Amino acid sequence: MKKVLTVILVAFIIIQFFPIDKTNPASTPGMDFLKIKNTQPEIAKLIKVSCYDCHSNETSYPWYSNIAPASWIMKNHIDEGRKELNFSTFAMYEQKDQAHKLQECIEMVEGKEMPLDSYFIGHQNAKLSDEQRKILIDYFKREKTETERKMFY
Repeated sequence: MKKVLTVILVAFIIIQFFPIDKTNPASTPGMDFLKIKNTQPEIAKLIKVSCYDCHSNETSYPWYSNIAPASWIMKNHIDEGRKELNFSTFAMYEQKDQAHKLQECIEMVEGKEMPLDSYFIGHQNAKLSDEQRKILIDYFKREKTETERKMFY
């Protein structure tokens, strides 16, 4: 048993020498979702607190992002999140893709799939109440409708 624990401890120490890259891509304010949609401050705050760490180029890494393997899991979530939806580059999506991304936002917030439960471990302030979820859903629906309207004009 002592040998097994020693091996685990040594492995844990060794993996600490393989840190994640915490460099955020450069942000371009003119392409950011909250800017191009002229989002009201109270709604923008909800989106920033609950979505932007994984779905933008403005990730704020907490202290535990320095500890492997948790850091690796976190980095994977961030990379996947940005791949699915990056609010920092939202203006680069075509109108139909923007509408689709907004529909996905509606579905994920309605289904309580986002933010991820695991995100709440270090970010209790990101937990959305039912009222906050409704505010975001209504907002995303309005923006989706407006985006679709622009597609035909």
